Amino acid sequence: MVKIGKRAPDFSTKAFLNGEFKEIKLSEYNGMWIVLFFYQGDFTLICPTELTSIAIRYKEIKKLGAEILAISVDSVFVHKVWQQEELTKMVERGILYPMLSDPGGKIGRLYGVYDEDKGVNLRGRFIIDPDGVVQSIEILPFSIGRSVEELIRQIEALIHVRKTKGAELCPSNWLPGKGIIMNDPDFVGEISIIWKP
Repeated sequence: MVKIGKRAPDFSTKAFLNGEFKEIKLSEYNGMWIVLFFYQGDFTLICPTELTSIAIRYKEIKKLGAEILAISVDSVFVHKVWQQEELTKMVERGILYPMLSDPGGKIGRLYGVYDEDKGVNLRGRFIIDPDGVVQSIEILPFSIGRSVEELIRQIEALIHVRKTKGAELCPSNWLPGKGIIMNDPDFVGEISIIWKP
């Protein structure tokens, strides 16, 4: 079972990227932040809204030192057709990050997001740090799309906490440059003095 604070299980699979098919191995991305972004499938209703929302902010995410790895049970051939037929109509040049194939949900099972009844992956999002350790897990039902703003905020917060070696914590709705909470037991019971909702 994948857990926060534990090493992300490695895997290798085929991907569609920049018009080509290639083999992707998760551990090849060690040293950078990884967003493993499971989605239900190509040619569905909510998934294109999620993937293109990320595509619009992809340069910003890359500047944070992060890579997006989108993954569904669809083949790389279906990814290619979806890119050509729909995604490029929604965002210029389509999806510029890797679209991984998870035939039969093998990787989805490894990460605990594969829905056996429907034969597809749930909306699972895992943020993995440069050491290959899972730092964030979010799993939503098929009916609710994920927020790219919240994804970026979480990456920025995780980077901040890592940079301060855990000495500074990020409260609710934290954004870069906003107030932090010191990781100090002396502040227990005193948060109302230093932070307001």
